[in-house]
Amino acid sequence: MIMNVLITGATGFIGRRLKRALLNEPGVSLRLFVRNARKLSPSVISQVEVAEGDVFDVPSLRKAVEGIDVAYYLMHSMASRDFRERDRTSALNFRDACIDAGVKRIIYFGGLGVKETASPHLLSRIEVGELLSARPADIQTIWFRAGVVIGSGSASFEIIRHLVQKLPVMTTPKWVRTKTQPIAVDDVIAYLTRAKDLAVQGDLVVDVGAEVLSFGEMMLQTAEVMGLKRYLVPVPVLTPRLSSYWLVLVTPVPYAIASELIEGLKSETVMQNDHAARYFPDIRPMPLKEAVRRAIDEIVRDQVISRWCDSTEGAVCDINYQESSLNDAIYKFRKVKTFPPDRADKVFQSVLMIGGERGWFRYSILWEIRGLIDKLIGGYGLNRGRRHGTELRVGDSLDWWKVVDLKPGRRLLLQSQMKRPCCAWLEFLVEHDTLTVTAYFYPNGLLGRLYWYATLPAHYLVFEDLAAGILEKAATL
Repeated sequence: MIMNVLITGATGFIGRRLKRALLNEPGVSLRLFVRNARKLSPSVISQVEVAEGDVFDVPSLRKAVEGIDVAYYLMHSMASRDFRERDRTSALNFRDACIDAGVKRIIYFGGLGVKETASPHLLSRIEVGELLSARPADIQTIWFRAGVVIGSGSASFEIIRHLVQKLPVMTTPKWVRTKTQPIAVDDVIAYLTRAKDLAVQGDLVVDVGAEVLSFGEMMLQTAEVMGLKRYLVPVPVLTPRLSSYWLVLVTPVPYAIASELIEGLKSETVMQNDHAARYFPDIRPMPLKEAVRRAIDEIVRDQVISRWCDSTEGAVCDINYQESSLNDAIYKFRKVKTFPPDRADKVFQSVLMIGGERGWFRYSILWEIRGLIDKLIGGYGLNRGRRHGTELRVGDSLDWWKVVDLKPGRRLLLQSQMKRPCCAWLEFLVEHDTLTVTAYFYPNGLLGRLYWYATLPAHYLVFEDLAAGILEKAATL
């Protein structure tokens, strides 16, 4: 028999990997519920059914769950100020729509912890699990709870990896001694995949994790895998707020995410039951060192499937672009370069390789200065990097940009996610023998206009160099 499966959050860190695993499962008909179908590749769209909508848009949600047997709930309103209320509303909408549609099972992925000591975000995730499983007579819920997820592209692993790479000696606050149970993302996907077929009656809470470690022990073991010798020096003066600012400067995550992760590390997140071993005895969670080896190997081989910044509920990490936005831009700055027509494919290939570890050509220092300013005021800065060294997809993060449109061989459009008093886009067009690089600005009030004119001199240097650098790189491909 065919099992009809729905994934919400299908373009997020866990959702993309679960989608990939379920595509290889026999007897599964997969439907993805996404806010923006453009973030799915044509090859994926050809293999699944796509329902476009939002959990806060009840009609689109009800349509998405029609005819579904098992529904995965992989949502969290981390980027919103009113995240707790939005999480409650989202969970209630989803649960009730599933019940009305006759869905047999909800599978939810949340966080370890107990309500008495949980951080606000972790407490919200616990409440979501309680709401989803509050009507056991009408629908079954399998609720997985995990601590730190280790995998290429996870926020927690990116923090650990960058700290270990950049700091031979780390002054550490007391929260690095807090115990947790890390788990490899591959093991998370294995549990989630098996859960759809689990023969069990009633609701079930499954705590998952490998060995019990402190955050400090995780950093030292990661350093060992990376062949590095690192030292931790405990200090009593680093408060969670100061620690968050410190993480912002040396890791890719912005302040909002850093502060949430540190807040969560103030309390222990260890397993409260043995249901993982009892109901999934064939899954043996790999130790931290093996999880780190796999994550680093994926990064080295450019095989990162998903990242923490792929998709969130907040608009800043999603695509809110309309083509008309470019027409509304008040200020435009354009550079045009020509090249031999037979080099068009190489030029576009060069366009797709900008940013990340390769930098932004001769004036990378100017980009880095602006990125540092952005970091200091709570933005992403440059060190978010990119998922893959030579490829991009719609929805990918690229330093402080987001890929919002990609027409192979012809167009790349990036939307700025910097903290700035304007909306900004950067467009690359390759047509026959011409490369056109255009910056679009839509200022917000007087401050936005002042920002445009203040940065205009730098535009002459940066965009001329950017266009020339792309052609020079293309000549070497």
